[in-house]
Amino acid sequence: MYRKAVEDRHRATQDKKDRVKTALASNRLLDTDVKRDALELARSGAWDDAGPELALAQAGPGGGTIASSQDDEYRWAGVEDPKIVITTSRDPSAKLKQFVKELRLIFPGSQRLNRGTYEYKQLMEACRANNVTDFLVVHEHRGVPDGLIVSHLPHGPTAYFSMSDIVMRHDIPDIGTMSEAAPHLIFHNFTQRLGTRCMNILKFLFPVPKEDSKRVMTFANHDDFISFRHHNYKKADGGKNIEMKEVGPRFQLRLYEIKLGTLENEKSADTEWALRPYMNTARKRTFLSDKDGWEVEV
Repeated sequence: MYRKAVEDRHRATQDKKDRVKTALASNRLLDTDVKRDALELARSGAWDDAGPELALAQAGPGGGTIASSQDDEYRWAGVEDPKIVITTSRDPSAKLKQFVKELRLIFPGSQRLNRGTYEYKQLMEACRANNVTDFLVVHEHRGVPDGLIVSHLPHGPTAYFSMSDIVMRHDIPDIGTMSEAAPHLIFHNFTQRLGTRCMNILKFLFPVPKEDSKRVMTFANHDDFISFRHHNYKKADGGKNIEMKEVGPRFQLRLYEIKLGTLENEKSADTEWALRPYMNTARKRTFLSDKDGWEVEV
């Protein structure tokens, strides 16, 4: 928490430096909140740091070489395989049970847990005692899965996704067999700092694949809706061509909140980011990727 507070303070100072530098370059009036310290900010921006390059380096995991508090959350990623537990809301429907079975096959080494009457606090304590790295909860509405919660253990973060356009494996024609090898991952159009954060939350649910793995999973972002596709591939014509076979399931995710704590502490945990759909021009803004020059603060 202390490191996060220091990072936020440095990021706010860096933002003021960039605003002063932009105002001087464009010969326009300074903003009111930076007028008092404009001279000092201009000097430090010119001599003490690299300006926008430092801001990019402080962007978090994947955004530079400077370590941040977010790096500690996934410090064992890639060193040890993730250990995932998947459960549902209470009294799940038959369709939700079937979808969770298919979801378990997507994540190598994951386990499905019957929810029963257990509270989140009891489940989290049991998961920590068994070195579980991620806890997934799937929700439904009238028998249709509509939500996914990804809680990283032992300390967070917890990401909340809405889920739509679900197509089960048996609904896809000419479906292929499901492999349980560690898959190769493709992430498309996650260019903003929040996009990198979301990509890391999803990426570290999977172990590092072997080079000869023939399993591919794609997370493609378009207007902040993340489409998931799952394929097996093989080489044909002596390795000149690639044949892909979809094995399903298909679904679409949309991130709407990230909290810094774990699932049982969702009421007291700090909110890192939340979607505000009622904001002005919110329909035109994209938070995970660059579009029309928008910049988003996490």
